[in-house]
Amino acid sequence: MQELRFRPRLIPTLATACLMGLFVYLGLWQAGKGERLLAERELFAARARLGSLRVTGSLVEPEALRDAPIAVRGRFEPEKGFFIDNRQENGQPGLHVVTPLKIEDSETRILVNRGWVGWPHGRTTLPQVPAPEGVVEVSGIASVPVVKNFLLMPMHAEARTQLWMQMDIKRFSQQVPYAVQPVVLLQSGNEVHDGLIRNWQPPEDRVPMHQSYSLQWFGMAAALLVFYGYASVSVNEGTIITRGSLPTKHEN
Repeated sequence: MQELRFRPRLIPTLATACLMGLFVYLGLWQAGKGERLLAERELFAARARLGSLRVTGSLVEPEALRDAPIAVRGRFEPEKGFFIDNRQENGQPGLHVVTPLKIEDSETRILVNRGWVGWPHGRTTLPQVPAPEGVVEVSGIASVPVVKNFLLMPMHAEARTQLWMQMDIKRFSQQVPYAVQPVVLLQSGNEVHDGLIRNWQPPEDRVPMHQSYSLQWFGMAAALLVFYGYASVSVNEGTIITRGSLPTKHEN
């Protein structure tokens, strides 16, 4: 009869153990990222229900305000403003208008992305977008921009000092003698009739993505374990003993 025996070998066992540990670690890592993002979204949702957070001249912790609603009072300084190139709205090329705002009762500035504008006179002429005068109340969403450096596309100085390729708070801070908040305010409220479009996309919900990755890693670990168990089992052909094959006792 056939007999199944579990006969693990050293090298496959060690390799399986290492891969199992790696897959489980990656699964736990992705699950942890999903849980942290879910907690952050719940925190920001709770903040949104409480209303906008007031930003003053004291520098904030950027990660603590990421995607949170904020409000600030101050005066725009359009002479220090600039544009972010290659921004699209409904398939139309254009720019984002960025204007620093001097926060009331302080020397600190915060960069305000006031919205999108097209190229009304072509790329040869920057659009004219006047900023409101006097003390204003500006509200919106706190954004923490990420500066991207591409290996195959080295950074070059723009042809025009007011036309930037991407938002860079550090770069702006190096050009001015005062403190700058480490977040950008994405201005809300299309009721401001300045010709700008403010159509900010909500933060991407990446929780399901990380949960899916976590299940994939755990699934790979389970599949590896099943394969290892199957490969380590061998079949022995046992000897079938019949009555006629039994030894007989001879009489003297």
